[in-house]
Amino acid sequence: MKKAIYLVGGGGHCASAIDIIEQEDKFRIAGILDSPGKIGKKVLGYEIIGDESEIKKYAKTDNYFLITMGHIKTCRQRRQLAEKISAFGGRLARVLSPHAYISKHSRIGSGTIVGHDAIVSAGVSTGINCIIATKAVIEHNVRLGDYCHISTCAVVNGESRLGNGVFVGSNAMIRQRLKIGEKCVVGAGVNVFQDLPSKSYLKFIR
Repeated sequence: MKKAIYLVGGGGHCASAIDIIEQEDKFRIAGILDSPGKIGKKVLGYEIIGDESEIKKYAKTDNYFLITMGHIKTCRQRRQLAEKISAFGGRLARVLSPHAYISKHSRIGSGTIVGHDAIVSAGVSTGINCIIATKAVIEHNVRLGDYCHISTCAVVNGESRLGNGVFVGSNAMIRQRLKIGEKCVVGAGVNVFQDLPSKSYLKFIR
């Protein structure tokens, strides 16, 4: 019997997550939690059944949860939701696309989602509640901190270290063996060739 999973956040990332969950065929989506104004609406046929204040209600039954909102400026909201779920006894699901390549020699943290056609190479480890999006590449021996978001087609090259809450935009590239401090934002299309101190913000300029 499939395990029940509740999704927290009903936006665009939620739709992507639903598709991965359906493909993985490990969990049964029991409902979505979002803002009160969205209750009753549906995402890909799954109903928004309540808001975030009801996490405690569903966590009591020892169900699984996945935070299905992306990195909105910072990871703060995702982190707060994860802490609330854990405090109430809920479990954070690990959702892995069957169309991704994930090395058996890697370690994926709880609450993390790996999208279609992503590559997670040998020796990689991720913290909790990371997003590794469609076609992202995480090369050998990379370490991702908690709440990192690696966007579509981004590449993190071998042996790099990313701190907690780092955002890497679509088609960005991080060179091998770099240290990226916590809460850095690397914009879409940016190539990074040197270490970054915490809270750095790099934007692609045409």
